[in-house]
Amino acid sequence: MIKFFRKYHKWVGVIFGLIILSYVFSGIILNHREQLSFIDVNRKLLPKEYRYRDWNNAAIKSTLKLSSDSILVYGNIGIWLTDSSYSDFINFNTGFPKGIDNRKVFKMIRTTGNKLVAGTFSGLYIFNSAENIWVSVSLPVKEKNIVDIIQKQDTILVLTRSFLLKTSDLYNFSVYQLPPPENYDNKVGLFKTLWVIHSGEIYGIAGKLIVDFAGLVFAFLTITGFVVFVNKIILKKKNKPDEVKIKLKNSNLWNIKWHNKFGWITLAILILNATTGMFLRPPLLAIIASSKVVKIPYTELATPNPWFDLLRRIYYDQDNDRLLVATMDGFYYSDDNFKTELKKFDFQPPASIMGITVFEKIAANTYLVGSFEGLFTWNSKTGEVFDYIKKQEYTPPSRSSRPIGDFLVSGFTRDYKNQEYFFDYNKGAININGSEKFTILPQKIISAAPISLWNVALEIHTGRIYHSIIGDFYVLIVPITGLFVLFILISGFIVWLKMKNNRIK
Repeated sequence: MIKFFRKYHKWVGVIFGLIILSYVFSGIILNHREQLSFIDVNRKLLPKEYRYRDWNNAAIKSTLKLSSDSILVYGNIGIWLTDSSYSDFINFNTGFPKGIDNRKVFKMIRTTGNKLVAGTFSGLYIFNSAENIWVSVSLPVKEKNIVDIIQKQDTILVLTRSFLLKTSDLYNFSVYQLPPPENYDNKVGLFKTLWVIHSGEIYGIAGKLIVDFAGLVFAFLTITGFVVFVNKIILKKKNKPDEVKIKLKNSNLWNIKWHNKFGWITLAILILNATTGMFLRPPLLAIIASSKVVKIPYTELATPNPWFDLLRRIYYDQDNDRLLVATMDGFYYSDDNFKTELKKFDFQPPASIMGITVFEKIAANTYLVGSFEGLFTWNSKTGEVFDYIKKQEYTPPSRSSRPIGDFLVSGFTRDYKNQEYFFDYNKGAININGSEKFTILPQKIISAAPISLWNVALEIHTGRIYHSIIGDFYVLIVPITGLFVLFILISGFIVWLKMKNNRIK
């Protein structure tokens, strides 16, 4: 049995070595998004599917019509000013920090005071029309990621992923922690729990640094193991001088010593990191997606805020004087301006675990809801859901289905030739009701919109980077790699333990 573990510990490690290293360094980058947000990568260095064409890759999330011949389009490309025919585009991003990540715009509004406001990954901005520049607004919260902005009478509501900010002048803000939902059990999603454990965020920056160190240990084990593997191959050659053989043997003794020492000392955290990572991607994600667990005490999860990192969209229904909130746990409403517990709608629309991308009212009690599940009309009173793209009644998929739909809706607009278009993350702009195609994506926008280093790391870490090579089978990269990494760790420990016991004897 020991021979089996020794043999396949070596060969599996060699085969998966490069993939493990890619996960290590991409994971470290993912843990420090804000600090690395200024670094971009040319999309031409990546597979074709990562290049902009037909407004794919969430290029446009929505549009804001300023006048009959002046429209702002915004999304992952930043903000661009165009005319009613979308024939010319002017860069409208002056003032945003360096890096395409800092120009990712989630929501724009024009206030009743005629001020342009943009909510981005890097914070809230107001447009200074006198100097034609975006100016950052100081907010009384740590998180900068603004997910939604609306205006309710004379009050502007700014939504982050955890808090609601209220202001009347865009300079003085009040911070509100939304009340808990009815029958709140103080539990958190298992997905979120595994996510913060995997990243180390469960213990804040200290936890992230610990996980970073664990990643570097992974890299050290991979490299030292490979060095020993190569040295042994060279040592088998008989024509090598004795001094070379001595150096190689000494090299192996050093590498094996520290390979074993770092391996058994960090074994528990390495196994935990590999196991949690496997459940954060399909198909294993489907097993935990809807599960909830008790918050782990004395961690970042043990916050009194019931909506920590869960808020995604907000909407004010003027007809019913009701505020609606889309969260990672479902859709809720408040009839008393958030004075009492939020109420969950009896009937929930289909929505991807990756968040809501479209949320607007189109008729009495009826809303248009878009996500990576698709685009649907949802009657919040009757629960009726209609597939807005396929033009048919919505039928919920079976539990075994993948956690995304046939259309990955990343944006929506009605501002081009008075027709409705949705933006599929992979396919780009699609006309819902007709054959009229959306305007051609200009080369100057493509040239000005690289991909962030963080996003490249995300594509590597999730395995999506392999889609152009193996197609939809890329979803198996994470679980298969995870299983083999567990085998490498456990088999290595068994071999080390056996060798240690033999030395003691």
